[in-house]
Amino acid sequence: MTDKAADKAADKAADKAADKAANKGLKSAYEAALERLEQQGIDRPEVGALSDEIREKMAEARNRAEAQLAELEIMHRQRLQRGDPTNHPQELEDYRREYERIEARRDHKIRELRGDR
Repeated sequence: MTDKAADKAADKAADKAADKAANKGLKSAYEAALERLEQQGIDRPEVGALSDEIREKMAEARNRAEAQLAELEIMHRQRLQRGDPTNHPQELEDYRREYERIEARRDHKIRELRGDR
């Protein structure tokens, strides 16, 4: 190893040691999890890997689903108030099924936008 390479390696090791010393304070659960991943040889996830356009589309998908769920809730309550009490179990099952369908569609869209498919 040349003197420059040795100096560079020593500087890098010193920087790591300084970083560890500086990070000995309180850490968030996220920071602690990232450190455990690094100890296992797994790279940190890229920060800002999603473009603003993708984030916007994800927020739009979440907002649309939230609006659909709110509408579903209102309609469900109205049907329960107007309907025959003997139909309540079926109405609850239909409501649950539709709620899960809306959530699944939202989650699928977000996975699609992230590229997780």
